[in-house]
Amino acid sequence: MKTWNQLFTRHGWLLEEQGGNTFDCINETELNLQFLFECLEKANVEFIFNKGMLSLLEESIGEEDWIEAIQFPQRGRGEGLWFHSGHEAPKVRELDVYISGVVRQFNRIGFYTTGSCDGHGRRAAHVMLTKDCNIETLNEMLLALGIRRVYWREHRNSFHLPLALSQNELLNLAEKMSVVDENWLGHGVDFIKEQLFYQQLEQLLMIPGVSGNEGRVREFVMKKLSPFVDHMTVDHTGNVLAEKTYRSGHGPTILLNAHLDTAYELEEDRVISKKATIWSSSKGILGADDRAGIAVILHLIEHLYHSTFSGRVKVIFTVEEECGLIGAKKVDEYFLWGTDAAIVVDRRGNGDIVTSCGSFQPFCDPEYGDFFEKVAVEEGLSGWATTIGGSSDTRIWAGHSIQSVNLSAGYMNEHTDEENLDVAACYQTAKLLIGVFKREKELRRVLRKISRQQQVAKICREAQ
Repeated sequence: MKTWNQLFTRHGWLLEEQGGNTFDCINETELNLQFLFECLEKANVEFIFNKGMLSLLEESIGEEDWIEAIQFPQRGRGEGLWFHSGHEAPKVRELDVYISGVVRQFNRIGFYTTGSCDGHGRRAAHVMLTKDCNIETLNEMLLALGIRRVYWREHRNSFHLPLALSQNELLNLAEKMSVVDENWLGHGVDFIKEQLFYQQLEQLLMIPGVSGNEGRVREFVMKKLSPFVDHMTVDHTGNVLAEKTYRSGHGPTILLNAHLDTAYELEEDRVISKKATIWSSSKGILGADDRAGIAVILHLIEHLYHSTFSGRVKVIFTVEEECGLIGAKKVDEYFLWGTDAAIVVDRRGNGDIVTSCGSFQPFCDPEYGDFFEKVAVEEGLSGWATTIGGSSDTRIWAGHSIQSVNLSAGYMNEHTDEENLDVAACYQTAKLLIGVFKREKELRRVLRKISRQQQVAKICREAQ
């Protein structure tokens, strides 16, 4: 179920959410607001509009029901319509249903449109943009958002941009574009990706979820994961389990893990203080343990969807880790079958590749930890080194004989009011993981070598 904010954004309205199903309409035109009111009435949704503020008096409806309310025969089809003026705010009622959100977002960030079509489910959608559009900058943004194949056609008075996306993918693109700040543009693809990472990280840090009460953060991560995985479920304990097979699937099977819960609840009226790359909470814990790990994994999963990785990924977001690894201990063993290696992102500090719990429980063969060190060097990421560490879900996966490491997520002083997060270091962890998956063949060789060595050692022990 989408929120009202998602429904409005995905379908072309520019409203500012104020909380409690209340929206500031200062950035929306009178014509578009009038159409919105008509649609709400058609959907039998009660609302109040007073002094530029729209309040919905009931929870959101399903997206299919919303589309039925905003659709009407021949919507978006006709000669001329709003297309005569590229810099005029488009009228939502005159745009095709599935591309209205994309068109409004293009215009919001300064890429002015002169025409569009959602393809009506029969052909590729397209958008036409004014000739003063900066194509290079627009390409950078689309690449950062995961649109890989961009083919432009230049017309006499406009640029023609085909979008080979399904109807739902067009709606998803509009939602992604809604968080892009115009000031990010022109700084390159990597810069935009990094800003999107920080934006999602901040969202995660604002969601409460103390151990045993992880419902809201679980719902958030499931919504983010859903477009990028093949299967997803919540097990009997409340853990999120997801899987995705990429390309041929002949590569390694890797488990990614972080935990949903925080040790203490977030203070309701706290704010996040940002001093350069260091974030902290105005009071109480920040919650970066382990929201930072979740952010890294979500970023990686979206990257892998558009990558050349050929293998399989399993994702486990556990509950009640802070209470003694309860969620991880109760994961059904069948979900772990066939897993070649695990990567956990739940370690304080910067640059740690934890390969054992103290000196008494190894998590992996030394060669697996060394592989991460090697990747860090090759990716130009300094300071990464294997080390011993403490307790985490990594202990559970290692206990199932899975090669496992726990990586730093950038936070310090967890579980205290002094907790802080180096967000740049957190993003470096995401870059390290991208580098690891880029080297799937080498990773597979390392894991096979370790497996052969273990088999030989087992034979030798049995022979004795």
